[in-house]
Amino acid sequence: MKGYFWGLLSVLFITFAQLLLKWGVARLPELSLSPYWLNTEWLWLNHHSLVAIMAGLISYAFSMLSWLFALKYLPLNKAYPLISLSYVSVYLMAVLLPWFNENISLMKTFGILFILLGVWFISRPESRGS
Repeated sequence: MKGYFWGLLSVLFITFAQLLLKWGVARLPELSLSPYWLNTEWLWLNHHSLVAIMAGLISYAFSMLSWLFALKYLPLNKAYPLISLSYVSVYLMAVLLPWFNENISLMKTFGILFILLGVWFISRPESRGS
């Protein structure tokens, strides 16, 4: 049970990370190779986006740490399908939260259903035939 807790916690952290990174990067002006981003005025003008990006990166670190604990307590064939639940949760949150402006489509929804079906198939206990 500990392993599933850590695995699901990793999924939550990685979902949060993806959404924060998307939100932060989408609000930054177009980046170029010029050093204008070292300007303190530019940093201050974009500090909300930069904080979101940093929080997303920190969330990735927590996701990795949680994943390590999940791997400690679960066999790989049980742990790995859990991580694909992040695809499902990111899609659902991007569609449901209005500030992402993501549209729902039949093909994407079928893809998510196939991911869930795959997780279910892989996670089921195997029956041992004689």
